[in-house]
Amino acid sequence: MSSDTPGNPPPAGLRGALAQLGAASAAFVRTRVELASVEFAEERDRAQRKMLLAAVAVVAFSFALLAATTYIVVWFWDTQRLAAIAAVAIFYTVIGAVAAWRVAIGRGKEPPPFAATLAELERDRDWLMRRGEGPQ
Repeated sequence: MSSDTPGNPPPAGLRGALAQLGAASAAFVRTRVELASVEFAEERDRAQRKMLLAAVAVVAFSFALLAATTYIVVWFWDTQRLAAIAAVAIFYTVIGAVAAWRVAIGRGKEPPPFAATLAELERDRDWLMRRGEGPQ
């Protein structure tokens, strides 16, 4: 059974085979570059969104903490001003330590950037290796 069809004539010798190989290689590279560019755009948008939300949160919490700290220190100013300042400082230290710990935990849960592109390239490499082995 031949694969010759009227719409798809066989390649004309080595030159035709090389042209088909070049076209297939260009299409292969193009799809991988497109995938990488889509993933890059998604990662960039995700990072921008995270940075903006983090900046808003930092500013808002900074003002809230400043107000709360001022309130606590003023409340205890006549009786226990040093104890109030120390308690507030310890509280902020604990909050900072918990936040740093959560950031460290969160790093392991997100997939690495360009994971889909790397997986596709790995599958392509495996496929090419199997093709190169030929029939056993």
